[in-house]
Amino acid sequence: MITLDDTKTRIIVAAIKAVRQYGLEGVRIQNVSELAGISSGAIYRHFDGKDQLLVECFTYVDKQAAAIFEHLKFNPLFMLTDPMGAVKALWVPYFRFWTSRPDETVFYHRFRDSTFFPQYDKSRDVTYFKTFIGMVDVFKKVFPSLDKINQDLLWLHVLTSTVMYAKYVVEGTLPDNQETEDTVFQLLTTGLSGYLKPEKPKKSRRK
Repeated sequence: MITLDDTKTRIIVAAIKAVRQYGLEGVRIQNVSELAGISSGAIYRHFDGKDQLLVECFTYVDKQAAAIFEHLKFNPLFMLTDPMGAVKALWVPYFRFWTSRPDETVFYHRFRDSTFFPQYDKSRDVTYFKTFIGMVDVFKKVFPSLDKINQDLLWLHVLTSTVMYAKYVVEGTLPDNQETEDTVFQLLTTGLSGYLKPEKPKKSRRK
């Protein structure tokens, strides 16, 4: 649960909506002020300016996305019997989080795709993803072959593609149905199945 001062939350929600309407570069504090129904001065009492506001909007959405993993039931044994099913059980709630939040999805996609994001990404705190990271660590212990994949490339592929497809859904480019969900998952995980194989126990040499 994300708890903030009511006025601050109101500003953040308005800013996220404003970015969807005016774009990341085009949005102005005045746009946010109008959508929030408060003065520009009130916004500056909570934020130094547009850049800080956008960063806090991203963190607000990012923490909400991370929170969904706190409520998922995760059974490591399921990975052995149905590896791809275990992956899908984690991915589907994440994808549906984005498709159910149009403003947040468009904002998140635009922010991550901006020239501003790489520098910000170097110093941001992602400790709120510790539950998800713990799940990934379990996968890597069961399937050591996953370590052969460049981790930055893997998560960039999964995260960026998931949000991009969700954006296409909320904008109406793709239909919001089960077929789309299944197809997106298949596209994202093509090639991953080869790495989801438990390591064979090494044969001991007879002396």
